[in-house]
Amino acid sequence: MRPSRRLDLIPPYLFAQLERKIAEKKAAGVDVISLGIGDPDTPTYAPIVSAMQAAVADPGTHQYPSNRGRAEFREAVAAFYARRFGVTLDPDTEVMPAIGAKECIFNLNLAFLDPEDVALASDPGYPVYTGGPTLVGARAVLMPLVPSLGFAPDLDAISAQDAARAKLMFLNYPNNPTGAVVPDGLFERVVAFAREHDVLVVHDNAYSETTYDGYVAPSFLAAPGAKEVGVEVFSLSKGYNMTGWRCAFIAGNAEAIAQYWRLKSNVDSGLFEAVQLAGVAALDPSVDAEVAAMNEVYKRRRDLVCDALRAAGVDVTPPKGTIYVWAPVPAGYESAAAYCEHVLEEAGVVISPGGAYGASGEGFFRISLTTPDERLLEAVERIKQLG
Repeated sequence: MRPSRRLDLIPPYLFAQLERKIAEKKAAGVDVISLGIGDPDTPTYAPIVSAMQAAVADPGTHQYPSNRGRAEFREAVAAFYARRFGVTLDPDTEVMPAIGAKECIFNLNLAFLDPEDVALASDPGYPVYTGGPTLVGARAVLMPLVPSLGFAPDLDAISAQDAARAKLMFLNYPNNPTGAVVPDGLFERVVAFAREHDVLVVHDNAYSETTYDGYVAPSFLAAPGAKEVGVEVFSLSKGYNMTGWRCAFIAGNAEAIAQYWRLKSNVDSGLFEAVQLAGVAALDPSVDAEVAAMNEVYKRRRDLVCDALRAAGVDVTPPKGTIYVWAPVPAGYESAAAYCEHVLEEAGVVISPGGAYGASGEGFFRISLTTPDERLLEAVERIKQLG
């Protein structure tokens, strides 16, 4: 058996490594608490489950779906974007379902990048922003997220050569892993950059519905001119506790979505229609209260974690969005990986090293808030005891 050489170009996927380490420790009898993976620990909201149960029982959902998606789903997305973001979308040409955001982001690389092309990728960022271009023979150029700029990329620091070869730009706000919200004016600057250099902007909008302290996250598509240069990938995974459902969509530039459809029609057979109908239920205004209640749970956990880290001498800023806390590694460790390894070995707690999300993540670690309160409290107490 001879695997493709392209697999040698990418490291093992971060969360696959974490799952292996957890399994090894548990097999050795260690009571491991994992704060590594952002997978909601509470059930999908009841109205969504009920809609799915009814849809699965309907024989009309049992055949091949269309890649373009059911009209009800696309119309629900358009209604949600109008209500939530003030963005007008044509459900026939500017919306298409995806089998999860990860699939969508990767397939955009296949649809738009040729060998030697460049994708500009947020650093630190979701690993698919860099792994996807590499797997299709293109090159990921990192855009460091600068803490002093509110974890925004310095667009002026992108070289003229890289800007000329760039065809995609990956952004994500509220941001994973830093928890940062979009700085004022960034989306507008990105639109201008994309126009100047003929770049398709891909905004990964996975966390807009998970925010705190009165902050309301905008859509990239609400920025003037954004639909002319970009698309937004919206995932229902985190805000609606639907990680296993693989329900997402792409919205925005009609030409880009048409090219994405051309690729998808040759790659898969579309999103199960019962899942699309569950997505319709999720985007209904009646579910807003469920989302708000879940955000209160995450806010309580955020505060618990930040208070404990401060007590341990860590200078941490509570995030206004996402399900993560991003914090600097305490002094005395040669790397974030070394610190996280120490925490795992000595405290039995899994946290994610910032360097795993890109070179600019070095010196930080990430804690996920998707763990029940009592276990989360125990985990941070264990970390405090390490000194």
